[in-house]
Amino acid sequence: MVARRLREEPDRPTGWRTYQLGSGPREKQRRTGRRGRKIWFGAGLLAVLGLVAVGLDPAGVVGWFPGGDGTHSGRQEGGTAPSTIVAQQPTLEEPFKGSPAQGWGDGLAGIRFPTARATGWMSKAQVDQALDRTRDFLSASSLDAGVLRGKRPDKAIALINPRQQDVQQLLRTAFRDPSRKNNPLLLFSRFDPAKVKLAGDVVKTRGRVTYKAGERGALQVTADVTYVYPVTAAEEGSDQVARTIVRRETVMSWDDPAKVRTQPGTFSVVSYKLDTTNGGCDRFNGYLNPKFGPGQPADTGNGPEVDPYDRSRPMDERMREAEGQGCGRASRT
Repeated sequence: MVARRLREEPDRPTGWRTYQLGSGPREKQRRTGRRGRKIWFGAGLLAVLGLVAVGLDPAGVVGWFPGGDGTHSGRQEGGTAPSTIVAQQPTLEEPFKGSPAQGWGDGLAGIRFPTARATGWMSKAQVDQALDRTRDFLSASSLDAGVLRGKRPDKAIALINPRQQDVQQLLRTAFRDPSRKNNPLLLFSRFDPAKVKLAGDVVKTRGRVTYKAGERGALQVTADVTYVYPVTAAEEGSDQVARTIVRRETVMSWDDPAKVRTQPGTFSVVSYKLDTTNGGCDRFNGYLNPKFGPGQPADTGNGPEVDPYDRSRPMDERMREAEGQGCGRASRT
């Protein structure tokens, strides 16, 4: 079973008074977590990548692990009888069986949104509208059935500031020629419909949305959400269910059009962080790539064991811990 951790911080849109025509992209250097090779990223993107391939520990799959957002869903201690492990495996009828996600919310219902109040340049009503559009983005990027089946997330893309050039470059390239640098999974969840299909219509979620005043009086919104996708192989008659777990943190800036080059009703991306389990490692084909069944070879790794359901630590801390660790092991899916 596989997980990947990625973190990116695009350039912010330029303020009206500081905008300079012809300013070239700045380049940053970062060492990758696997082999220590140096990779240069242009187009104004500061890329911080830590790739973590996670192998499944079958004993960690079983049991019921309660825990709300921001709490640790503890791993069971001790061994478990093989018959119990089999009894807790997901099925087409119960795709979340044996998972903490069984008690999580369905879709947007699992994401906590705050109450609107006047912040930065926005009135209470404008903040409320921005939160509604944030909700629309989360739905269109990570829950939409068509997007999960590999379609282009046009509704979600329409909410991103068209004048944020490095992000627009990512969006132009990522679906046509996905790569380590131009990876659509940083913002969107997608499976290859020729290989994978959803096991049912429900995606379980747990997460929250917060906001504060940002740069130049902007409303800065942070969405930190864990999505649990039950999937099966696309072959006719396939009944073996696996789960792909994606924790994604997206920081959005709803900027004042009087101060920042933006299109009203859209947000600029401040940063995006991605942590996936059973989604593929070192494969950059634009899709989440789950593996199925205990007979499938798991990617081995030398990184620490991780619990993909643990939301007790912020994403920054998880990114720092994973940086340079290479591949690790997941305690459960």
